[in-house]
Amino acid sequence: MDLSTYLADSIRNIMAKAYLNVLSNPHEARFMAQMQRTIGKAERRRKAFLEKEGLEVPPFLIASIATTCNLQCKGCYARKNGIAGDTPTKTTLTPDQWGSIFSEASELGVSFCLLAGGEPLMRRDLLESAAAIDGIIFPVFTNGTLIGTIYTEFFKRHLNLIPVISIEGELAATDDRRGKGVFQRTLHAMELFQKEKLFFGTSITVTTENYHEVTSEDFLSYLVSLDCRLVFYVEYVPFDESTEHLAFRDEHVAEMEQILESRRERFKEMIFLSFPGDEKALDGCLAAGRGFFHIGPDGSAEPCPFSPFSDRNVAQTGLRDALSSPLFRNIRNARALGWEHTGGCTLYEHRDEIKAFL
Repeated sequence: MDLSTYLADSIRNIMAKAYLNVLSNPHEARFMAQMQRTIGKAERRRKAFLEKEGLEVPPFLIASIATTCNLQCKGCYARKNGIAGDTPTKTTLTPDQWGSIFSEASELGVSFCLLAGGEPLMRRDLLESAAAIDGIIFPVFTNGTLIGTIYTEFFKRHLNLIPVISIEGELAATDDRRGKGVFQRTLHAMELFQKEKLFFGTSITVTTENYHEVTSEDFLSYLVSLDCRLVFYVEYVPFDESTEHLAFRDEHVAEMEQILESRRERFKEMIFLSFPGDEKALDGCLAAGRGFFHIGPDGSAEPCPFSPFSDRNVAQTGLRDALSSPLFRNIRNARALGWEHTGGCTLYEHRDEIKAFL
């Protein structure tokens, strides 16, 4: 099976599961049914661009829309890369500029655009720009601490924005990395969503120290009890030598794949996603436009969030030009020559070679 077919099938399976999970909420069920049809149209648009122009449009984008955050989590890649911080080094595009980018993405056939930061809920104006785009689902990766009644109502009005709350496991692990009291605040947010029967998920950074806990049946049963139906596992990428022991190696990647296969069978009502995930089965890294790419807060088109290098700005050139950029082409060609995922991020491991491309 070729990559585009594999990704399209995966997206259809995700949407089918999401639909089954919201049947108790007629409003969300109607929305999910409509989005299933919209996702099908997006797939056909991607195929048309490939057949007519040879342009490979990825079904996913990742957009860092915020440069500030109300937390200072240990090992935060966004602070390390200058995406976000107390005094961020990157400027943020205007709501109109982001709206134009999202509109072009929809026209090209992008199905999902993951919104990150910083803390995206600190940029309500940019979330409004995303909410206005009917053809894309926007998972919003948030630390959850700003969610109260007002934001719950906001997500009820804009069902194409799906909250994904970041935790590290249960109370001790989450508070250790994110700060005292954070877990209870995220729990409060989940309970609000549960009360309103809103579809939501959680994002968990997995390391060599916590992956058994956060994939255990007890932990996942706890999430199910909160009506959390989406779990997004992100492998930790070390940004200094003192934390390299936390990054997955080949044996951890293989074990994680086996665990998730078992959990998908056990928890059929849940959607499990992993990043980078099963790259070896997909013939290597999906970054640089092969399956997705990252847009920085200033519009810079980057291979992925962990590889902050760019030779195009989508606010100036558009998405189509970025997909055909020399940097992205070189990375895709190099991947074909044998770059492998050995844990964490392939591009981070090859950062010196990517700098050489520039």
